[in-house]
Amino acid sequence: MKLHAFVAMPFGTKPNDKGEQIDFNRIYDELIKPALEDAGLEVLRADEEQRAGDIRLDMFQELLMADLVVADLSIDNPNVWYELGVRHALRAHGVILVQGPRGNKPFDIYTDRMLTYHLKGGAPDPAHLVDDRKAIADMTIATLAAWHEGPLSPVYALLPNLQEPDWKSLRIGAVREYWQRHDAWAALIERACKAGRPEDVLVLADEAPVTALRVAARLKAGTALLKGQHYNYALEQFELALSFDPANPEAARQRGICLQRLKRTDEAREVYNAILAKRPGDVEALSLLARLDKDAWTDAWNRPEHSPAKKREDAAYEEGLLKAAITGYTRAFRTAPGHYYSGINAVTLMHLHHHLTGKDSFNAETHAMAGGVGWAATCEQAPAQRFWAAATLGDLAVLNGSAAEVTAAYQAAIALADKNWFALDACLAQLRLLASLGFRPDEVGAGITTFERALTRLEPPTEKGWQPRKVFLFSGHMIDAPGRPTPRFPADKEPIAARAIADTLARLGAGKDDLAITQGASGGDLLFAEACIALGMHVQLLLPLPEADFIEQSILPATNGDAWRERYLAVRDHALTLPNRVMPEVLGPLPKDASGKPMSPFERCNHWLLHSTLSLGIKRGYMICLWNGSGGDGPGGTEHMVRDVKTRTGQVVWLDTRKLW
Repeated sequence: MKLHAFVAMPFGTKPNDKGEQIDFNRIYDELIKPALEDAGLEVLRADEEQRAGDIRLDMFQELLMADLVVADLSIDNPNVWYELGVRHALRAHGVILVQGPRGNKPFDIYTDRMLTYHLKGGAPDPAHLVDDRKAIADMTIATLAAWHEGPLSPVYALLPNLQEPDWKSLRIGAVREYWQRHDAWAALIERACKAGRPEDVLVLADEAPVTALRVAARLKAGTALLKGQHYNYALEQFELALSFDPANPEAARQRGICLQRLKRTDEAREVYNAILAKRPGDVEALSLLARLDKDAWTDAWNRPEHSPAKKREDAAYEEGLLKAAITGYTRAFRTAPGHYYSGINAVTLMHLHHHLTGKDSFNAETHAMAGGVGWAATCEQAPAQRFWAAATLGDLAVLNGSAAEVTAAYQAAIALADKNWFALDACLAQLRLLASLGFRPDEVGAGITTFERALTRLEPPTEKGWQPRKVFLFSGHMIDAPGRPTPRFPADKEPIAARAIADTLARLGAGKDDLAITQGASGGDLLFAEACIALGMHVQLLLPLPEADFIEQSILPATNGDAWRERYLAVRDHALTLPNRVMPEVLGPLPKDASGKPMSPFERCNHWLLHSTLSLGIKRGYMICLWNGSGGDGPGGTEHMVRDVKTRTGQVVWLDTRKLW
């Protein structure tokens, strides 16, 4: 997704302070817009019908949301000055000032950096145009790179305690199309998260309809991957969020969690300590530090090959690590007594300490803190957290109540879980940990039974269900249409291609425990799918268009198109083929660029295919391509896919048709 620039400048031809007529439309078309596009931005200019005192609502939204505002101050145009003032008031960063030659520099921005471009006859000077474009592009890149340095806006520079408004709090209701796009996108993201489909979330994250949503989108994508235990891929999303907003504490915390799950504990500790250096009272960072100590203690004794007695003996022996975790969670709960997550962890570990060592070191504190945890949990008001609050009351019952009370408390929590498989499974994992240490077997057993029964009623998400050993992604040429001017995949070369694909799958060790992902077009896609089915592999077809349109555009045009349609239907209906996923049904309508032009469905489907492969495990993914090495007939061809895969994994097997035939 490209960054977004909004240009505030005069329109048409207007005189400067020397009386010379300046053609601002040519300056925009020939200089400013191309320079910003050279820097990798999408560009939008204010509507030509604006009038002073009648600023359109959508322009205010642009001035708030744009990554960059470029103001052309070649003349003292009141609209431009007004727009620059609005931007300076709303945002501390992201402004570039440009101008043509003028006799004076306005006092209000006298100290601001200004880039002066060259004019000849009231238009960009051809002799300097290349250099001026480069200068604006370079200034754009430098300004965006310095986003988190000191404020560029004189308003925020002179008022250091002034805080930028949250963009959502300035939602302008009258700009319906803008917010309709946002709300539709957000609904698709939520649906994908709920379905446990990180590949869908990743595509949608790339398509955030406004760039101010970039951090939120990456956080959602990373969270979906984190739940699916794809820690390397989740880490990438949180680092992308931090690349735009390095000071974002949530992205930093989630990055630390990924590092922690990847056993990169020293790096995770550095992340949490860096957060606390800036935000000493950050209770989430404090509890995550305590989680590091808890994990270190758990790792020291929780070995699958050890007997329960050995586990209990080792857990007691590692008393020092256990105490460190208790101290960490206690510190977090004292910092924020409403943070029942850290409180229940502290109390549970205190009980385990007594259970394992027989020592009364924490008895008085345990009882006092348990009361605080219970009160904090019962006071929870956030709907999204009510399950965890109710589950915490169940955890307290495990520590101090009867088996019947445990069952009742957890049943009440499960009713609030909204069929969240991951949440229920997380609670069950904690109870099984307690069971492995022989802690209160009746009460813990009641909790395990309650969650196991709840989970049997839910279908495990894909990430927790069948996990393919390897994932094979395919992209390749379609069979040529009759009369194609330059042959690319002639119909008589089909046996050669089929043999090359089958040989490649055999060489890579493909088999019944693996998954094949492709679109299903005539030619390479279907030859690949048929070869995979012959090996007993599962096949997943991802269609960029509704099925009828896909058949019309990607199957029937081929030589012997009717026969290829029958082969497609045979693959689609085979027992080893998973139900088709149709892109517009799953991901919604195609996103549009700043000019309103929709993205190619085939280019978008390439992103979807790639994310569907990598979200199942980056190290499991392989790509096979049947390709002549040249560009395709439009966006979204094999060339595009190969480039993306090489960037991400490098695991590409290229069947070069120039050598095959």
